[in-house]
Amino acid sequence: MDKKLYYLDNATTTFLSSDVYRKMLECYSKCQANSASVYSLGRASEEMLAEARAKVAKAINADPEEIYFTSGGTESNNWAIKGLARANKAKGKHIITSCIETGAVLDSCKELEEEGFKVTYVPVDANGVVDYASIIKAIGPDTSLISIMMANHEVGSLQPIRAIAELAKQNGVVFHTDACQAIGAIGINVKELGVDALSISAHLINGPKGIGALYVKNGTKIANLISGENRDPRAGSLSIPLCAGFGVAIENATTDLEEKVKAVRIVRKYFQKKLSEAVHNIALNGHPIQRVANNCCVMFEGAESEAVVMLLDKEGICASTCTGVENKSNSPSHVLLAMGKDAEWARSSVRFTLGADITKEDVDEIVETIRKVVKKVRSISAIRIYKNKVEL
Repeated sequence: MDKKLYYLDNATTTFLSSDVYRKMLECYSKCQANSASVYSLGRASEEMLAEARAKVAKAINADPEEIYFTSGGTESNNWAIKGLARANKAKGKHIITSCIETGAVLDSCKELEEEGFKVTYVPVDANGVVDYASIIKAIGPDTSLISIMMANHEVGSLQPIRAIAELAKQNGVVFHTDACQAIGAIGINVKELGVDALSISAHLINGPKGIGALYVKNGTKIANLISGENRDPRAGSLSIPLCAGFGVAIENATTDLEEKVKAVRIVRKYFQKKLSEAVHNIALNGHPIQRVANNCCVMFEGAESEAVVMLLDKEGICASTCTGVENKSNSPSHVLLAMGKDAEWARSSVRFTLGADITKEDVDEIVETIRKVVKKVRSISAIRIYKNKVEL
């Protein structure tokens, strides 16, 4: 009998839901015409596109005309950083972001630095929460853009977005947040948060890959990232099936959200408890409370994470390392280093992100497997940090 597969890497991507799949199949058979066409098939595609846009808007309490579909979170973040900075450079060419952002944000900022922009990378504390005082200190008369992620992709820590957005508003600064890891994990209301732009992606909420969205508040100036013939600032013909699938995914993800999050949090806390009882010399990365419900990023002292993940895979458990999560490199996580952890700590950290399908009974089996795997890796690990203290 084949082993049961336990998928604990939902922060990387999620499986396509059956509802989304059915909606996309419907679109592939009925909505292949370009939505800009005036004939009946084109109007049918436009109606489907409008429905999807309305669902995305409703999920974050935005207006439909404030939603622009993109190819995913990476494009949304690139467009937000470059588009907002370039469109608002008359105020100044100073950008503030954090040192734990994803590569899409950090690399976009580096590109802008080559164009003459100045970027301040504010630090975070030991829990991975941005230093609010550093943002206050960094703001100057030439600051035109602040971009801080809502939830960290590695350790799951949540950021004080509402407070930062209010600070930005008081100083006449445009504020963007990367909410790709937050959508479907916490409630998002752009009007209450006061953000000017917000990035989201479908494949992290059981939607298809290749589709995301950028919310841009009405009246916010943003330059095009992709040029071409289109009625929207984002040029290019949209894939109606992908947009429609995104609409269904975000509607499902945000319906009864509080109850769903509570259920996942209960199982994740149980997972943490059982893991701490079964495996000695471990530590939780990220804020203990102020974090997304499904994230459990753990440092296993004296056990190389890549070896742990590979052996877990052989046992039917999918998790991820924190060494170059985004680019498959073996470099230590820039997030953990920014939190004050050393390279050995970072290379001994494994991220588990649970889905709604994981039960407490599953956790019991998963934890026992992790215990055996960590024990084996520690016995052969070349990076034992405290060799004589590790209890096998």
